[in-house]
Order: sequence, then structure tokens, then C-alpha cells
Amino acid sequence: MTAAADLLTTPLHALHTELGARMVPFAGYSMPVQYPAGLVAEHHHTRNAAGLFDVSHMGQLCLSGPDAAAAFESLMPVDVIGLGVNKQRYGLLLNDEGGIIDDLMFVNRDVATGGDIFVIVNGACKHGDLAHIQEGMGSRCTITPQFDRALLALQGPQAVIALQRLLPGVEKLVFMTGAAFEVDGADLYVTRSGYTGEDGFEISLPAHAAEAFARRLLAQPEVKPIGLGARNSLRLEAGLCLYGNDINTTTTPVEAGLNWAMQKVRRTGGARAGGFPGAGKILTQLDGTAPAQRLRVGLVGLERVPVREHVELHNDAGQKVGEVTSGLLAPTADRPVALAYVQAKYAPAGTRLNAMVRGKAVPMEVSALPFVPNRYFRG
Repeated sequence: MTAAADLLTTPLHALHTELGARMVPFAGYSMPVQYPAGLVAEHHHTRNAAGLFDVSHMGQLCLSGPDAAAAFESLMPVDVIGLGVNKQRYGLLLNDEGGIIDDLMFVNRDVATGGDIFVIVNGACKHGDLAHIQEGMGSRCTITPQFDRALLALQGPQAVIALQRLLPGVEKLVFMTGAAFEVDGADLYVTRSGYTGEDGFEISLPAHAAEAFARRLLAQPEVKPIGLGARNSLRLEAGLCLYGNDINTTTTPVEAGLNWAMQKVRRTGGARAGGFPGAGKILTQLDGTAPAQRLRVGLVGLERVPVREHVELHNDAGQKVGEVTSGLLAPTADRPVALAYVQAKYAPAGTRLNAMVRGKAVPMEVSALPFVPNRYFRG
């Protein structure tokens, strides 16, 4: 455990303390895990109204220059060059074995005519990601870290109602698009996105403006503060990967079930196929010539016993065939759910497996994802 004195703080640290948050070490920062209402209440409030998350620990950086899109595309199995202006996409940094260094989000802020590609990476990975990006493409474009900027996430079906009072016009955004705004002289960039499965927004803004803007959001009747605990339960119900748990440098995108994130133009037969780290392995996994031997699946519990990460999964013969990477008793789904890696033959929906919880076999069934339907606003 990191000593409290060694932890970094976000620009909202004083506000979290004022609101009675329980602070915990996370990604080198002191972060709120929950507020006095508690994790379950925060989870339900986000599903029903609007929750405000501080995600300022995450890393923000800008890539600029005429070759920036092509350079960034060389590091990922993703279509960067073809992304429209103010459109957002999910990306994956890979190592030479096809393992996932980090997952990220990026927006084309008109890089072709002097703008930039705005990138958000995971907090625990941001310094390593920056070094990896600099090494892989630093000679081809300008890379500007903005690790001092704040990042807020406003999530839930009433997020748009609250945010449009402060940022008129934000309601015109649709899922995975962004736009620039200004508040009290501060420059904001807002995307209609998030990591809860709900409609919502992520708001990048200068550190000095973060607390005042967060207070204005919390003054809206729909909005309450939400901690990391509910953020985890919300993303798990949405079937979304947590870096370090469900994906890491030993998992490929195909094993992780992220095939949808790799556009046809980058696959075998596509106009810009391959050319990214680990392409040989990943393309053969995608086209089936060398299929992945294990796959990420969703699991639902058939008994009301929570199943946590690192729990082994056994078949009926008692052989280990997989391992849970994330799991909990899901507040909205109202049953135990988990993400796990299993041998490929056990991946079809409906397959029964036993989770070995403290020596007891707990029956689970492979389920389609997400566990709770997504409600993204697509217009």
C-alpha cells in the first residue's frame, strides 16, 4: 500500500474531503472510493439520474502535425486516418506479441488542418504510454502531454439535462462525438462518452477551473458525486474491461473479445491491413487461421454467491478451464456477474462452469454481454 504522503491528488481533492468521501490509493493518487450514501446507492443513482466522477488521474495528451494520424495508426490495430472531425474512437496500444499495453480513447480534433488528436489513457499507465508513444512515433509528430488537466465524467440518463444548463448546445452531441466549449474563460473539451454503459459525457478542463465547475454540476438537482466503487460495478455490468484486471500485456484484443475495435481497413484484405505491433498474431487470430485458445466471457451466478477476481473456473470433471478477472454482486442486474478467461471450447453462451470459492463449487453460466443493456445516445 502506498503511503498517504506519497500519493498524488487531483484538483478536486479538497471537494472530495468536504463531501465526506472515503479516500483510497488508486493509480498513485488519493481517490474517492465512495461517499456517505454508499456504493449501491451511488450505483443506482447513476443508472437513474446523473453521477459525477472525478477521473482526473487519467492521462491526457495531444498529437499534432501533418503525419500525426498515420503515425498513431502505426501503433494500433485501429483506423485513425479515416476518423472524422470531432469523432471519437476506442484504441489499443499493443506490444510486439500483440498484448495490450493499454486501452484508450481518442478524438480527431481536425488534425489534418492544424488541430490535433486528443488522447485519454489510463492513469496507472500514462507515463509508460507516453514513453511508448514517444519511442514509436515521436519523430513523426509533436506529442504534448497534458497530465495537469482535470477530467470529469458525468454519467446517467439525466446527465444531458444537467450539463446543458451549464453548456448550452452540448445536447446536440451524440455518442462518441465531441466539441469545444468555454466557461468563465476556461477551455473545455466535451465528448459524449463514458465507461458506465449509460448516456453521459467526459469533460476535459484546466485544473484551476475544475472545482468551480464540479460544484456547479453538483448544484444541479439530478447530480450526485460517485466514487470508484460504483464506477467499477457500473462498468462491469456494462461488460467493459478494466485495464490490469481484464486486459493486460498478456492478452490480445481477440482473446479479450475486442474484435469490434479493429476496423476492416486494418484487417487482412483491408486497404491498410497490418503494420501495427503484433499484427502477425492478431490477424491470424481474427481470420481464424490460428484461433485464440482462450476467450473473455461474461458469467452469471446461478447461486447468490459473489465470485471475485482470481477465482478458478472448473469443468464438471474438476479440471481448471479458466479464471475470473472481475466479479461482484451486480446492483442493477441483482445477481452475481463476472468477466473471465476460459478455454475457447467453454466460451459459448449457456456453458455451465463451477467457480471454486473457498473450496466450494459455485455454479455459473456463460452469458452474453453486457449484463445490463447499454443506453448510449446515438441520436
